[in-house]
This record gives sequence, structure tokens and C-alpha cells, in this order.
Amino acid sequence: MLVLLAGFFVVHIATVIMLFVSTIANVWMVSSSNIEMVSSGLWQLCNKTCEQLRVSSRDDASLKAVQAFMILSIIFSVIALVMFIVQLFTLEKGKRFYITGAIMLVCWMCILIGVSIYTARFAGGMPGFTNSHHGYCFILAWICFCFSFIIGILYLVLRKK
Repeated sequence: MLVLLAGFFVVHIATVIMLFVSTIANVWMVSSSNIEMVSSGLWQLCNKTCEQLRVSSRDDASLKAVQAFMILSIIFSVIALVMFIVQLFTLEKGKRFYITGAIMLVCWMCILIGVSIYTARFAGGMPGFTNSHHGYCFILAWICFCFSFIIGILYLVLRKK
């Protein structure tokens, strides 16, 4: 049982770290032209230097929603981690980690909404560049989506022994 709890804890820590990296780094979309390689994230557009990400006025609300949901997912994931530790020491034997699982599923939902909005609005590439593809941050966000769902369900099923 101790090994199982340690495994959940390690995967949860890895999910939190990957969420931080995917939200902070600026490699959600990578494009190239004849001259340069450009990457854009949720916050900045980077080639050799980084500058504020410029989006059209119709996409500005979508970008702010993605930013907000990714930040919320980090917050909920950290809260779920703290609740897991608290419940680990205060929960009676035989009880389940319902609160931790519910918070982790809220985190999962925030990731789903944020990454889905980004996919719908910004996955078509960057204007003026060819050969656009998703960067590692976008892929990390989808991996965190899977991990948070699995961890959330496992927390709901897991009993303290």
C-alpha cells in the first residue's frame, strides 16, 4: 500500500511540474519561414528574442480564457496535492480520498477546457509562417490532461488501509 501511495504522489508531482512547464514556456506552436524559427506560447512570441504575444481582437478573449484555465488547473492540482497529504495523515482507515479525487477532476476539467479552446482557435498555425506544428508545451498539456484524469479516478477509488 505504501508503494502505491508513493506512486500516486510521484505521478501527481510530475503532473504539477508538467503543468507549470506547459503554462510558463512559450512553445505551444512552432513555425518556420525561410529565415527563422518562431515559437509562440500563451504569453509571448519568441524567435531570437521574446515579445508580447499579439493576437487579433477576436482571439484575445480566447487566449485569456486559455491562460486562465491553465492557471486554474495548476492551482487545483497543487490544492489536490496538499489535500492528499492532509488526508493521508488525518483520514481514518477504510475511507476513500474523495476530496482529493474531486479536486483533481476539477483540475482535469480546467485542462480540458483550456487546451480545447487553444486547439479550436490557435492550432491552424501562425500567419505568415509555413510548416507550423505543435510544440512540446501543447503536448505536455495533453499528457497532464490524461494523468490528472487517471489520478483523479484512482483517488476516488483508493481506500486508506
